[in-house]
Amino acid sequence: MTMGLAKPAPDGAPRLFGTDGVRGVANVHPMTSELALRLGRALAHVVRSGNHRHRIVIGKDTRLSGYMLEHALASGIESMGVDVLFTGPLPTPAIAFLTESMRADAGAVISASHNPYQDNGIKFFSRDGFKLPDEAEERIEELVREQRIDDLRPTAEEIGKARKIEDAGGRYVVHVKNIFPKGMTLDGLTLVVDCGNGAAYRVAPAVFEELGARVIRLGDQPDGKNINFECGALHPEAMCEAVVRHRADVGLALDGDADRLIVADERGRVVDGDQAMAICARDLLAREALPQRTLVATVMSNLGLDKSMADVGGRVVRTRVGDRYVVEEMRKSGYAFGGEQSGHLIFLDHATTGDGTIAALNLLAVLRKAERRLSELAAVMEAYPQTQMNVQVKRKPRLESLPGVVRAIEAVEAALGAEGRVLVRYSGTEPKARVLVEGPDEQANERHAQTIAEELRQAIG
Repeated sequence: MTMGLAKPAPDGAPRLFGTDGVRGVANVHPMTSELALRLGRALAHVVRSGNHRHRIVIGKDTRLSGYMLEHALASGIESMGVDVLFTGPLPTPAIAFLTESMRADAGAVISASHNPYQDNGIKFFSRDGFKLPDEAEERIEELVREQRIDDLRPTAEEIGKARKIEDAGGRYVVHVKNIFPKGMTLDGLTLVVDCGNGAAYRVAPAVFEELGARVIRLGDQPDGKNINFECGALHPEAMCEAVVRHRADVGLALDGDADRLIVADERGRVVDGDQAMAICARDLLAREALPQRTLVATVMSNLGLDKSMADVGGRVVRTRVGDRYVVEEMRKSGYAFGGEQSGHLIFLDHATTGDGTIAALNLLAVLRKAERRLSELAAVMEAYPQTQMNVQVKRKPRLESLPGVVRAIEAVEAALGAEGRVLVRYSGTEPKARVLVEGPDEQANERHAQTIAEELRQAIG
């Protein structure tokens, strides 16, 4: 059982930063131009150090509201005497890569990832390409709330300027291709690539085509409003159908900012993040390239992943939900590979954050070396049945303070015993409580989850 909630701001107001930056409905607080400008000023203030000319990279996905927030964020940064480098629409991991590669002082991504187009978000990267740590986000939030830097106003040539990185997409494509094994190609493979009408709509197909694959493109016609709409990693049905129709070898579906990957085998069956992790981790283990024989996953990952790793002498270390926490554990303990069931796969030797395209290339490299179908590779993990439910909530009190919810969870845990588990947590990006019940009986899981969800509705729904 997991219970908890991010700390509120000192004045009791909700925190601006969730598990993946600031997020909400575009043009409604907190995702307004006014707040974006203030966030830009605060970020610029926090990252300034030394006497050099400071620069911040700004990228975005394909949402209509990206233009509005991009200019507001840049205006705030420039007003603090820091220059801006625009990339245009590019995956979140591309911004992380460019920030580090170009020796910028920070990176900013304007995206709500898997959310619908009405939403948007802002998240930041440090100069090393890793997401800002919690304490840096707290410092930025403090500056936004307290307005203590409002009187800092550089003038004349000290004001920041902006320019576009004209070859940003090309730089990222070359970087990603270079992680694929030397001498190996994708010649002869047919891939369905669903870009979710999101940030990777140009670069992801280019990577696979340049490596020799025949690519069937889906979700590569963004119009500002169709990002994640019935396509991409959240809705892989079209990808699965296209795999069967085109007799493709593999289907690859990315989400709006292309930091997560969901895969389909040659039969059009979904291979989720846990299965992809099992395939890649076992390959790394066999090559003695998995430090401490350890894979890092979150509390959401299936128990079948633990069993699959144990079968080959490996183990799974779990973190709280959020790819940033997976990365933090990897860096702290010297691990190299981890991820989430939702499709965030982090290969720390190649990227500082989840990257759907890099994840796909690693998986395809295993497939190429093994000379086997993806359905055969996926059989290395047998998933326990899971039931997941989302409950819309009006507020997010500590779950321990809800007696009915606590009793329901304890009753389900007693019924499952050692053969299953219960996870109840709040979403870090939406007004929802998430319920997961895992056990050998799918129908029983459903009943148990409904019982807990009903208690949540009565208490805070």
